[in-house]
Amino acid sequence: MSTPLRRLDKGGCINREEPLNFSFNGKSYTGFKGDTLASALLANDVKVIARSFKYHRPRGIYSAGVEEPNAIVQLESGARSRPNIQATEIELYDGLSAKSVNCWPSVNFDIGGFNNFASRLLPAGFYYKTFMWPKSLWLTYEKFLRHAAGLGTAPTEPDPDIYDKMHEHCDVLIIGGGPAGLAAAHSAGASGARVIIVEQDPCLGGRLLSENYLIDGQPEHKWVSETTKKLLSMEEVVILTRTTAFGYYDHNYLGLVEKRHVNIAQPLSTSSERLWLVRAKQVLLATGAIEQPLVFSNNDRPGVMLAGAIRTYINKFGVAPGRENVIFTNNDDAYRTALALDDVGVKVACIVDLRPDPDGILPDMVRARNIEIYDGWVVNKIIGSQGIKSIEISELSSDGESVTSRSKLIKCDILGSSGGWNPVIHLSSQSGAKAIFDKTINSFVPGTPTQPLRSAGACAGVFSLEKVLAQGHEAGKAAIKDVGFKSTRLKKPRTEEIEEAPLKTQWIIPNDKLNNRDKGFGEKHFIDFHNDVTVADIELAVREGYHSVEHVKRYTTLGMGPDQGKTGNIPGMAILGQNLNQPIAEVGTTTFRPP
Repeated sequence: MSTPLRRLDKGGCINREEPLNFSFNGKSYTGFKGDTLASALLANDVKVIARSFKYHRPRGIYSAGVEEPNAIVQLESGARSRPNIQATEIELYDGLSAKSVNCWPSVNFDIGGFNNFASRLLPAGFYYKTFMWPKSLWLTYEKFLRHAAGLGTAPTEPDPDIYDKMHEHCDVLIIGGGPAGLAAAHSAGASGARVIIVEQDPCLGGRLLSENYLIDGQPEHKWVSETTKKLLSMEEVVILTRTTAFGYYDHNYLGLVEKRHVNIAQPLSTSSERLWLVRAKQVLLATGAIEQPLVFSNNDRPGVMLAGAIRTYINKFGVAPGRENVIFTNNDDAYRTALALDDVGVKVACIVDLRPDPDGILPDMVRARNIEIYDGWVVNKIIGSQGIKSIEISELSSDGESVTSRSKLIKCDILGSSGGWNPVIHLSSQSGAKAIFDKTINSFVPGTPTQPLRSAGACAGVFSLEKVLAQGHEAGKAAIKDVGFKSTRLKKPRTEEIEEAPLKTQWIIPNDKLNNRDKGFGEKHFIDFHNDVTVADIELAVREGYHSVEHVKRYTTLGMGPDQGKTGNIPGMAILGQNLNQPIAEVGTTTFRPP
């Protein structure tokens, strides 16, 4: 068996002794046990996975989790077919069959791509204005619109699977199995309290599986494994993996969905999915954070990825997405991606940091490896349509409103973008806690709880691993104390503290043609990748009188794609605020509603 082109020789959480065959768009490929469909496609150097919704622009894999806006596929066929599934969320199994949606005749040559050339005729809200007259033709318009609006195909045959539900009570319900969740579960479970820990991935660990840290003097993978064993040995601790918390209701009543059927093409003797309805005395949210993108010209091209996702594919899946990488950032964390690439022998062409003279431990570590840093520069242009061939970078003006005449061409095939991290506050907001904007991280954090609830770790706006572990540990102890249990004397997990310099806010990256004005036509600046919402769409909505974030969302379809705004909402709200001359705290968020 030949090794896929981008697969690393070692590393990752995959089992190289268990190869798996699968097909995508009718072509056969090979992956390994532990892969997702996304990591297996990247390993096989498949660049174009899907087409965008409105303009049918070619799109590649952008992230490594539930925030994926691009790689939407149809899984299997017949009665068990699943439409519109994110490739990053599909566990690979032998015989898997998937195909691209929203493209004809193929993903590499899509007739719908004509929409991209006609984009001036298809601005935000065009459908509200175009199909109004004559009224007698509405039924004809409706047939066309319904056909154009579809993505995947729903099965026409009866569903052969069965589904069940469970009702549970617990003292402490912990959502998230990353560092904060594991530390909290360990400190709470050791007391003898009834603890349920919920993790959407197949195993515990969360973001730790994407990094290279030492915790209590041992690699983070080993610490995760040992902590998991300790939790399994506690009689009153229940671990639910492949389980997503989808709704937070009154009186600490939460809804969870557990996936119990990995190979959906095969019949199952038990239920395919299980609905858990849990009443908890205390809830502890450890849902982590999602990386924000930088908004620059043609930032949607295949090969543009989140910098943290590149790190995930290297450390968790043993895949290097490309041969030559550039990192574009406004913060220190993205330097970890350059170090991770260098560790496995993959070329880092340079780091483009829009901050002038970035200084700190991580930039110094990169400089020590002779990786060039262009500080005070930005990505001005991406060359290539179905994959990156090279990029042009330019020096940012002192006011950040334009670029200077200094420019340079950099050859690369992957560009890692990082605009900081955005706490996952959806469940906290559903519980009734009003989100608060934190200027230091340029994002919203959980507000004052209205139910017996705590947030710990990255979802609370804390990104230092040392502090995340400590906060999770203390939150677990506090939760069991509130329900009448005594905590045991456990040492909190320790790791090396690495100080990071503040990020620099730059919501829109100018280029040499547009200089921060009117970014709707030509080289577009995308905010919502799936629905093709650009900076110009937000500007248009404001000009046409839409000033409420809820109205702008519906007029532009910002955050209404499969990723539900996980990557684009914060930049979108900030750009709306710029056009209204309001701080993002006043603009606010859209409403987080449980189903």
